[in-house]
Amino acid sequence: MKRVVVFIDAQNFYRNARRAFFDANDPHWFGQVRPAAVGQLLAARDADRQLSGVRLYTGRPDASLQPKAHAANVRQCSAWESDGCYVFQRPLRYPPAWPNTGGRRPEEKGIDVALAVDLTRLAQEDRFDVAIVCTGDTDLIPAVEDVLQYSAGIQVEVAGWRSTRYRQRLSLPGRNIWCHWLQRADCEQVRDDTDYSGQLT
Repeated sequence: MKRVVVFIDAQNFYRNARRAFFDANDPHWFGQVRPAAVGQLLAARDADRQLSGVRLYTGRPDASLQPKAHAANVRQCSAWESDGCYVFQRPLRYPPAWPNTGGRRPEEKGIDVALAVDLTRLAQEDRFDVAIVCTGDTDLIPAVEDVLQYSAGIQVEVAGWRSTRYRQRLSLPGRNIWCHWLQRADCEQVRDDTDYSGQLT
């Protein structure tokens, strides 16, 4: 059996699900998924594979600047960890004079780098046979190329949401890399309707 590890850029994956299937006025939890269920769904698409791990990478709001968002993020990450996922979190970077920033929002910094480092390190340590990368962030391209070039026998695949109005996947220039397209039915299968700000739906 081939060992599968799924790497998820949490905010990128969430935002792309929103763009593919939902509207701005839909509740904020529409587009949330249960990462462990995503991993099981992807690994089960091939009979000779078994899920070895799901790893998530996310920014964390500042407890003093955004206390409610911070608490919600802590609850969500705890839920992911309770399901057996590995979670990497790094503090968000805030614009000067927050919150009076003229519409500028806090940014994730270092999330794609952390995912890239883990992808290459775990490949070197022979921790998986197949990596499935869930993001549309092109900053991950060098890491994927590195694994494909220097880690013999390891497969790297990607996953992305697809609808009639939106599709996003990570593509490598000049190389055909397998994509697990996820559609609305897949989103419904792995959806998470928890309102981590404090209310269950």
